[in-house]
Amino acid sequence: MTPNDTLDACGLLCPLPVLKLRKRLKSLDVGALVALYADDPAAVIDVPHFCAESGHELISSSDEAGVQTYLIRKAG
Repeated sequence: MTPNDTLDACGLLCPLPVLKLRKRLKSLDVGALVALYADDPAAVIDVPHFCAESGHELISSSDEAGVQTYLIRKAG
């Protein structure tokens, strides 16, 4: 899947990655995909929790060389 948008939140600490993700999702159409890159250790908990609470779909998550990658689909 190719994301419609990417958000590099590396170097940002909790809660900034999720706050920036929420702001970015607001500007996108329903069903759009966002790739979020983060290196904050708390993002492993924060991003899935944000998606579950807000209804957005966490399609995938991975961690490579200390950078976490999340693919999120905007809910309607």
